[in-house]
This record gives sequence, structure tokens and C-alpha cells, in this order.
Amino acid sequence: MSNRYILAIDQGTSSTKTIIFDNKAQVVARYSEPLKTYYHEGGFVEQDPGEIFANVLASAQGCIDQFKQNGGDTNDILTLGISNQRETFVIWDENGKPLHNAVVWQCKRSVEVCRELKASGIEAEITAKTGLIIDPYFSGTKLIWLYRNKPEIKHAIDAGKAYFGNIDTWLLYKLTNGRQYLTDYTNASRTLFFNLHTLQWDKELLEKFGLANINLPGLKPSSAYYGDTDLDGILSETISITAMIGDSHAAAFGEGCYSEGIAKATMGTGCSILMNIGSQPKASGNGMVTTICWSTEQETHYAFEGVIVTCGATIEWLKNELGIISDARQTEAMATAVEDNNGVYLIPAFSGLGAPHWDMARKASISGLTFDCNKNHVVRAALESIAYQIKDVVIAMQADSNLQLNELMVHGGMTANKFVLEFLAGQMDCRIVTNNIADISALGAALLAGLKAGIFKDLNEIKGLFGQKQIVASNQYKSKADQYYAGWQAAIV
Repeated sequence: MSNRYILAIDQGTSSTKTIIFDNKAQVVARYSEPLKTYYHEGGFVEQDPGEIFANVLASAQGCIDQFKQNGGDTNDILTLGISNQRETFVIWDENGKPLHNAVVWQCKRSVEVCRELKASGIEAEITAKTGLIIDPYFSGTKLIWLYRNKPEIKHAIDAGKAYFGNIDTWLLYKLTNGRQYLTDYTNASRTLFFNLHTLQWDKELLEKFGLANINLPGLKPSSAYYGDTDLDGILSETISITAMIGDSHAAAFGEGCYSEGIAKATMGTGCSILMNIGSQPKASGNGMVTTICWSTEQETHYAFEGVIVTCGATIEWLKNELGIISDARQTEAMATAVEDNNGVYLIPAFSGLGAPHWDMARKASISGLTFDCNKNHVVRAALESIAYQIKDVVIAMQADSNLQLNELMVHGGMTANKFVLEFLAGQMDCRIVTNNIADISALGAALLAGLKAGIFKDLNEIKGLFGQKQIVASNQYKSKADQYYAGWQAAIV
């Protein structure tokens, strides 16, 4: 068959993107459908499970319609890969009826649960087994909150009639009409229930959480056979589902983090940095979490992850609150209009500091201002803060892993800013690479699906699909890199 296509569904927090790739990993059709999120008092954030599934179907329908309009034959679509917002979860009964709205990763309802767990002295055990810290970000503490505060959910769990799943599992269950109840290692590794060393659910932790009777999905590598679907009748024939993976992990695979010492940074509103640390989990002593990077039936790779709370959001603050700029695109010219930062440093702790500092009580600040400073220096300091924060995380990752980072692949909205890329390249002791590929999470899911489906022979074939990488020049800002970073370290103390 000359025409072989892969359908990729990237179910995100604000929308679902569906993309069809050919056997050269080139996009042939794309469609995005916005998804509603419900924000309630007390930091509660939810989505409707039925709306999520309907949203996925609408996105898939739009993409397939576009594919047909371009002359595509749906019989040439061989397989499906799914990437998803990671920690958001659904809990449903034995008939497939949701017992509650999906609880979104942003939800803060379990802050008090986290305090209690930390006070109980269990955090060291949790971190040793799961690689994670106790935080509302991860699914487990929010499920504990539901168990304690929703009698119908407590009753269902105690009776062994409650089924838990992150969004990948919920979509698989719905797409296969309840026949398949599975998840992959990456999504499992975001729950606080998954043992990184055994690649199994940890029964001891579940007992201690009071959740011993919860039903949990079967576990598989990211690239594996998960079942068949006709997308609720959208397709005339079923296709196989051969990949499921969390979106940040999918992005790492799409970027090419295939071996240890390679990392990706998603530079958006915040910044997620994932570094491949090889085939064995390692503990972090510097504020990283350990997670699964990606997996096939032949191998499993682990990663350190560092989360930077504020990246592009700083630029939005300059625009919306200070009025220094009217468009984010102005910042590149403003930063290069001055010779250096003139000793000005902006610490973007608007919502505290994430990895590796984890100082959530810290407030944002600007230091070093004098009468010979102007708005260009402040803008430059804001852009420089992105590079410094990434460097902080990478230094911590290298210390934890005993690995020298060889290559950092960057993507996301902030990579459109040439100053940010070149300043980052000047700060780092590794190659900074950008490939300008959009929809990188969907691409990662598609590549893993194609690998299992036999569209791609092996990783070497996948590596050969993308040609020469674009390496960001570092010469312009290299000479004063140490001086600039020393100023940052002094300011952030």
C-alpha cells in the first residue's frame, strides 16, 4: 500500500487537535476543536467527561472531513495514536457512567490533603516509589479528596465498583465501547499510584491512601496495541489504536529525545523541561521529579522533569499590567536595542518559583534599577529570565543524573523570539536546537503509533525523517554569559 496514514488525537486542556500524518511524518490534514473548562470557587477546576469525548469526536470528524476534501481515502488510515493532558482524570461506575466531573490538573482542591500527607511522614516513600512529590498537581491527592468529600464516590470505591482513569484511559474506554480499560506508563507515572521500579500499581501506597478497592487500568508501554475503534461510527471500518502517551512525553518523543542526555523544553506560558536519563530511574536531590519518558515493548526510558511556573506569562504581564508593550513581538527589538541588561534582573515569581527552587511563597521582583535604566532594560531582563530559569533546571538535572546534557530541543510560542533563543544558546553548554515543527505532541503520538503498526521499521528510520536540525547560534552572548548568570544567582537568593 503506497498511501499509509496515521491519525493522531492530541487531547489538551483547552482544545483537542486531530492531525493526519503520512508515512513520512508530514501533516496532510489538521483540525482543532475548543474545549470548555469550568472554574469554581476555591481553585476547583473541572471538565465534563461527556463533553471531552464529544469534543474529541468533533475534532476527529473535522480532520477526517478535511482529509476527504483533499482527496484522501479513509481506508488508507491504518492506525491511531493518542496524546493527552496528563493528570486530569475521570472516575466512573461499572456501567461507564461518570461519578463526577473530570478533575483537571490545574485544580487545587487537595491542598489540605497534601498538607496532611506531608505531616504523616509518607512523602519520602512516595517519592522513592513514584518519583513524584506530594502536590495537588498530581491525580492521586485529588482522588483522595473525592473519596473523603463525596459519599457516593466513597461508597463506589469501597464496593469495588469505581473505575479510575486519566484522560487517555477514559477516551480508550469510550472509543472501544467499554471493551478496553488500559493506560500507558507515562500517564500512570503522573498519579502517585505507579511504582517506577516495578512498572506496576503500588498496592502498599493505595492501602495507605485508603484507596485499596479502586479499579485501575491495565498497564502497557506507550507504543503497544490498545484495541480497535471506528471513532463512534466516523470511520466505516475499525482501525487499531497503537499508542497512548501523556502530552509532554509525546513532545519529548516527537522532538527526538531517544537517548540519555537529550532534553526538550516546551517554552509557552510556563515551561516544561524533560530530560532523558536512560533505562533506569534515578532519584533527584535538586527539585526534579522522576517520570517515564517514553516506552515501547522493547525498552523503557526514564526522565527528569522540571516545571518552570512562569515563562511567556511574564511577557503577558508586561503587556497587560505594565503597558510597556502592546504586542509580544515588540520585545525582541527592545531587548536588542540596549547593549546589555544594565544590571537589571526580573525574578518572575508571580505564582512562586518552580523547579529547582520550589519556593511557592516567593514574590516577583525587579532589582538593579537606576536612573539610567529604561523600559528596554526591563523587557530584556524579562526575556533573560526565561534563559536563566532553564539553565537553573538543566544544572540541577545534570547534577542529579551525572549526565552532561548534549542537546536541548526547544519548541513553543517563545521560540519565535530570536533574542530568547540566542541568549539561551549563549548561556548553555550544549547545543540548542529548534525544528519549527508544530503540533509536536501529536507528532510524538503518531510516531509511536506508526512504530507499533509497522509503518516505521525502527527508531533509526524515524530519526531519518526530519533531516538536518537547526542549531541556534550562541556566539553573540557567550562572552558575558558567566557574568550575566552570576547576577541572576545573586538576585534570586
